[in-house]
Amino acid sequence: MELIPIQPEPENNPEFASNPLCQESLPMTIDFYKRVGFQPPWICYYARLDDQLVGSVAFKGRPVNGTVEIAYGTFEPYQNRGIGAQLCRKLVELSLATDPSVRITARTLPENNFSARLLRRNGFRLLGTVQDPEDGSVWEWEYKKD
Repeated sequence: MELIPIQPEPENNPEFASNPLCQESLPMTIDFYKRVGFQPPWICYYARLDDQLVGSVAFKGRPVNGTVEIAYGTFEPYQNRGIGAQLCRKLVELSLATDPSVRITARTLPENNFSARLLRRNGFRLLGTVQDPEDGSVWEWEYKKD
């Protein structure tokens, strides 16, 4: 699986702009960069597997106080194939390769859903419920390093 950086300028993303699977997320990502900045590798990416864009992954900004939050999603045609787990692993690997001391977190709806199970399988532990300014009450997870 290859992570392809999403650039902050619309004209620098021609492959994504022409892909129907990216139509909604690409402008949202560019707007996100305007709010939090563009600081590689702590950016957003599309994921390519076997020459197909299968999903997207993101850091919700650069690490703050040694902590970074990750997010990931699989495009609908590729769901239920284990790709979400691969996306999560790629972000954890990139985080630790960049800064082995970084604390990696993720947030999910406060229910035992697919995302919660995926995080558990990828070495995350549930810390508890927190209030997210955008999403309200959510579960916060932390990657437990070996």
